[in-house]
Amino acid sequence: MTSHQGGGAGGLSHFDASGQAHMVDVSDKPVTQRSALAEGFVVMTQATLALITTGEAAKGDVLGVARLAGIMAAKRTADLIPLCHPLPLTKVAIELVPDPARSAIRVEALVKTGGQTGVEMEALTAVSLACLTIYDMVKAVEKSMRIEGIRLLVKDGGKSGRYEAAP
Repeated sequence: MTSHQGGGAGGLSHFDASGQAHMVDVSDKPVTQRSALAEGFVVMTQATLALITTGEAAKGDVLGVARLAGIMAAKRTADLIPLCHPLPLTKVAIELVPDPARSAIRVEALVKTGGQTGVEMEALTAVSLACLTIYDMVKAVEKSMRIEGIRLLVKDGGKSGRYEAAP
């Protein structure tokens, strides 16, 4: 079997020289501490935000359930995203902060590992699923909510070092 180290089609590491998708071989990479921080927002009316923050949503503790969903999603990222390596996560922290000025819930996920590849996808998946869970739990009240602004804020560790998104 041929080893695929990357640099295939268009310089993308998930494609070989023939343009076929494959899982990147990280066996020669050193194990380093890696972390990623991602964010996203669920934008809603002030009335829906009040239902969530006062704990009056019919389905219960929206933020508590969304936190668990985000943690579970980070742990299952390799099952959801093709070619993503399963990683031993050492930390998954989900923060859900009401933002009355934006009429939104800000979702933030911090994921850490000691491994051979980064945890950006785990952080982004955690944010995505936490946002979707918020939507699911209050969609009966407001179907027009928007999930927006999902992005990587910070990534640290590995060969490429530190990345910080512009504010």
